[in-house]
Amino acid sequence: MEPAVVSSPLLKIGRPEPSEYSSYHVGYISQVEGDDILTTLDSQRRQMLILLCGLEEEDGDFRYASGKWSVKELLGHVCDTERIFTYRALRISRGDQTPLPGFEQDDYVRNAPFDHRPLSEIIEDYIAVRRATLTLFRNLDEAAWMRRGIVNKDEITVRALAYITAGHEMHHKKILEERYFGST
Repeated sequence: MEPAVVSSPLLKIGRPEPSEYSSYHVGYISQVEGDDILTTLDSQRRQMLILLCGLEEEDGDFRYASGKWSVKELLGHVCDTERIFTYRALRISRGDQTPLPGFEQDDYVRNAPFDHRPLSEIIEDYIAVRRATLTLFRNLDEAAWMRRGIVNKDEITVRALAYITAGHEMHHKKILEERYFGST
């Protein structure tokens, strides 16, 4: 059992202000409660693993409707997107002012081998990605959390990216619970 991630009592990250992100991200950030994002991200990891535990390999291929992603594709999308969000956070936190592009999620899923991989490997990937996310965010100082950069032509802070990461996962976990596992 690995230790829980605990925020430094000396570093108060707080919630991002609306001026720190675009209106596109309001839906994700508004889903995240509280102002301790590191504890939230760590708690989410445990909650997602509880949701996924006990699934059989064939459960990974389930689609709740024709044309929708499989469970494996949805989980792979969560991993890819978290990697992109934290890559952006890393660059901005280090003072890189290069504008960063957006990405097309459907192209990423279409060009990934998720449906040809065992569900257990995709779950292991999720664990690794979230651990890397936590390691990155746990090692930022106060100045890094507040740095701003340009992503997809909009200004954003590292702090907002952390909340967007958590909100994005919450969004997809809710879809898994309601549309995938509620239907089986």
